[in-house]
Amino acid sequence: MAVNTGTRDKIEAKKFYPFVWEGVNRKGQKVSGEMQGENINLVKNELRKQGVNVSKIRRKSQSIFSKYSGAIKAMDIAMVSRQIATMLAAGVPLVQTLRLLSSSHEKTTMRELLANICAEVESGTPLSQALKKHPRYFDDLYVDLVAAGEQSGALEQIYDRIAVYKEKAEALKSKIKKALMYPAAVMAVAVIVTTILLLFVVPQFEDIFKSFGAELPAFTQMVIGLSRFLQHSWYFFFLGIVGFVFLFVRAHRNSQKVRDEVDKAILKLPIVGMILHKACLARFASTLATTFAAGIPLVEALISAAGASGNALYRDAVMAVRNEVMAGMQMHIAMRTVEVFPDMVTQMVMIGEESGSIDDMLSKIAGIYSQQVDDAVDGLSSLIEPLIMVILGVLVGGLVVAMYLPIFKLGSVVR
Repeated sequence: MAVNTGTRDKIEAKKFYPFVWEGVNRKGQKVSGEMQGENINLVKNELRKQGVNVSKIRRKSQSIFSKYSGAIKAMDIAMVSRQIATMLAAGVPLVQTLRLLSSSHEKTTMRELLANICAEVESGTPLSQALKKHPRYFDDLYVDLVAAGEQSGALEQIYDRIAVYKEKAEALKSKIKKALMYPAAVMAVAVIVTTILLLFVVPQFEDIFKSFGAELPAFTQMVIGLSRFLQHSWYFFFLGIVGFVFLFVRAHRNSQKVRDEVDKAILKLPIVGMILHKACLARFASTLATTFAAGIPLVEALISAAGASGNALYRDAVMAVRNEVMAGMQMHIAMRTVEVFPDMVTQMVMIGEESGSIDDMLSKIAGIYSQQVDDAVDGLSSLIEPLIMVILGVLVGGLVVAMYLPIFKLGSVVR
């Protein structure tokens, strides 16, 4: 799919660094600023061409905080893609576009990345190959779309599609994270509060209950037993949780089978699984529509759509569809055979194939499921707040009731 460049892949990307300088311009005025460059001498030469007599220049240092705060995120790539699309559509040459963006972006890391790409393009390397050298920020789908735009001579239209795709993908991802992060954060706080009560509050009540001389209710005894266990074995409990998380993360990172099983299990979760199902369908349809409209053959476009779906179940299903399409089967029939895609999706794909407008139909499918994800997230947010209050009430309220039951019992004995 990507353009074959032969020996061009052997060209090493130039590394640019930020330099802070001070000097005097042609009018004798003191000036200062910041410029990207490979080294001090090249920066001095560039400033001299601009009529600046440099008096001081140094490489700009970065603190650890600024290093991490300036990390390039997916949304940064989406915003830069939109800026490139806008400038190309306005008739600005590609090299000038990259040069302007590399000098004006607010993040130093992003400026360095764009400067490296600009240097590659200026040296004669196609943009798609320059982007391919930075797989951390530009995936295969992005590179393939750019390569298709370069081959067709319609890079500005392709970049507009890329920008729309990235913006929608990030918006969808943000909404799903919002739906999952809030309940996860609240439950984490609930666990911490419950642990603090068991470790520090319940023992105080236990000392008081020892003077009663009466048998404690079963519920209270259970809570006190749990409190004693945490007091004496909290480090085992803590180490057990840390160890489980560590082993799980390691296995998830190193084993494709574990990742696939986790993906399939997540889709079976109540409520959340339904949202993730629709999000996978939206990503699949949006990616396939974008790649197919860009002129990439359907068989190759399905590979990109499989990876972009974001879940092993849909990835395997799309690859199975691709194999059937390669064998000569129509896509909507192949989609029915895998028994993963809803009937509405297969019917709309069938209409798109018969009418010759499959990319438009896929775009409509992506819009439908994106809207359903939005509605589901909004509904989940309104549903989960009272549910969280109930869970917090049961946890904290249950501990309070367990501690006050002996006092109520003592009161009845006194009467």
